Amino acid sequence: MFLVSFICSDIPQTLQLSKPSKMKTFSSIQPLQNLHSAAFFSSTPKRTQVPFSARVFFCQAKSGTNESLNVKLLSPMLLVAEKEEAKAVLTLFLKKQGLSNANATKIINRSDPFIDHLISKLHSKHKTWYLSGRELTTLEIRDALISYLESLFEEHGHILVDVVENYPNPPVKDKSAEPIPPPNPSPAVLSKKLKAVSLVSGLDPAAGNLRPHFVYLMELGMEIGQIKTIIRRYPAFANYSLDGKIKPVVEFLLELGMPKEQILIILTKRPQLCGISLSENLKPTMKFLESLGVDKKQWAKVIYRFPALLTYSRQKINESIDFLLELGISEESIGKILTRYPNIVSYSVEDNLRPTAMYFHSLGVDVGLLLFKCPQNFGLSIEANIKPVTEFFLERGYTLEEIGTMISRYGPLYTFSLTGNLMPKWDFFLTMDYPKSELVKFPNFFGYNLERRIKPRYARLKCSGVRLLLNQVLSLSSSKFEDVLKKKMKKLQID
Repeated sequence: MFLVSFICSDIPQTLQLSKPSKMKTFSSIQPLQNLHSAAFFSSTPKRTQVPFSARVFFCQAKSGTNESLNVKLLSPMLLVAEKEEAKAVLTLFLKKQGLSNANATKIINRSDPFIDHLISKLHSKHKTWYLSGRELTTLEIRDALISYLESLFEEHGHILVDVVENYPNPPVKDKSAEPIPPPNPSPAVLSKKLKAVSLVSGLDPAAGNLRPHFVYLMELGMEIGQIKTIIRRYPAFANYSLDGKIKPVVEFLLELGMPKEQILIILTKRPQLCGISLSENLKPTMKFLESLGVDKKQWAKVIYRFPALLTYSRQKINESIDFLLELGISEESIGKILTRYPNIVSYSVEDNLRPTAMYFHSLGVDVGLLLFKCPQNFGLSIEANIKPVTEFFLERGYTLEEIGTMISRYGPLYTFSLTGNLMPKWDFFLTMDYPKSELVKFPNFFGYNLERRIKPRYARLKCSGVRLLLNQVLSLSSSKFEDVLKKKMKKLQID
């Protein structure tokens, strides 16, 4: 709750949602003259949009296999892109096993069920990311699929090609035809095993001591178990040049003012950051984002909040910015959104941002203002998170217009848990001497702690015998709250 309150604070008194001027990094977009115009939600000036009826169909689509994610948040365009990426990964993997490019291509062209299987594995592995609207980067897709293909190769060995071509009917192993392994491994096999052991154990097979990566990270304060976890999840990290890749990134983050403990968390969450060129990728991407309005003084906080930001392509970032402009959000406000909540760039425009904007628009909400005030609403699942909250208030007698007013007045309202927050606070509200309309006036009620703020304040109010608005009971500081109570009590005595 604290994090939500922190991110959603720092909102200017007056938000300028005037027509944005042309930004330096991309072509101008004809902004909305009226955010409540239905035409906005069916077209985008810069890109060809999928018709709304088609998008509704996508939201209802489901996978045909038990292991796959319910793909209600995935558009056909995204699925096609993922399949092409899966084919590219499989091609590289087969070539690595000794197949020619032509043979690998032939195998893949007749292995559609296996490609679908790879996609289902990808969705299963990152299910929570997809549900929150998080779009995987190319590197993340490749890491996940390569790891799975390697496990298949360990299991099936030289018949892996048959497994791929005959999926989901695996070939029967002919054990009699399998060669008997030699009693002693060959030097090549031994070298490969030593390398594998060294990657995870941290031992240098030649010198018998810890690898430089381990020593350096342990000096920074990382536990050896954490380092092993990083390398197991992302083996390529162990092959990064310590002096050419890892140290420069760490030193750069230190120069930005980031504490060591936060750097270690970033390396644990996003080790790929060390694989990206500092001079050719990271710094230019930061300059590009600064041109969009990101506060350069806040880079340490921005990267810590969402280290994946620096791994996205400019095309991906521009798509998100274009949509914000389309909502009529000013350039200055876009820069503030990226600084406070850089995660917004990870959300798919067509599969997440636009449908969510349409939903809140149907409640009569100023979508641009809501996105500025509390952008994390747009990372929620419409079916799993947003609609249940709306239904919760509808079942308690509120109209759609009143619900729209509530979310407009208090942006984080939809980010709270139904069972952990809204329901228990609603139950207590029913014991308070306030009409239901009081929550429409002050939906911030749901943002206060029930045990430490709401119940004690209300108990104090009841003891005093006076009556205050719900806003006065909860939003005032302790001293001001007591002052107001005393004045009210004194007035009652005089009367």
